[in-house]
Amino acid sequence: MDDLDEHLLARLRDNARAPVAELARALGLSRTTVQSRLARLERSGIIAGYAVKVAPAYEAGRVHAFVMLTVEPKQAAAVNAALKRMPGVRRLQSVSGPFDMIATVEAAGVAEMDAVIDEIGAVKGVERTNTSLVLSTKFDR
Repeated sequence: MDDLDEHLLARLRDNARAPVAELARALGLSRTTVQSRLARLERSGIIAGYAVKVAPAYEAGRVHAFVMLTVEPKQAAAVNAALKRMPGVRRLQSVSGPFDMIATVEAAGVAEMDAVIDEIGAVKGVERTNTSLVLSTKFDR
């Protein structure tokens, strides 16, 4: 990974469907060079796939929260597996500090969010949860 690869990845984070010609112009490289770099980044696993970025208007109507979890000793793998099966849990991260994990949760409304939080709290191995609702997103990369 060099600086050009980092710039290429930044451009793809902004628009994963950007044409190679557009990426090449933005980076001051030839199309062939950009295609080769993309292929190398894909082969090496640095680029693991391309994803859909949902419109802010759609996101604005949804409820998002961070659910901090305290997990009982030796239960992290079981909690991870249980939360992975919940479609409302978008991301689960292991963290340092007073909590063991943070789940990023998304729901259609407040009632649905309440149900997801209750479902997380009922998972065997989850000792305690603390939830913060997202009021607004300032930027998302």
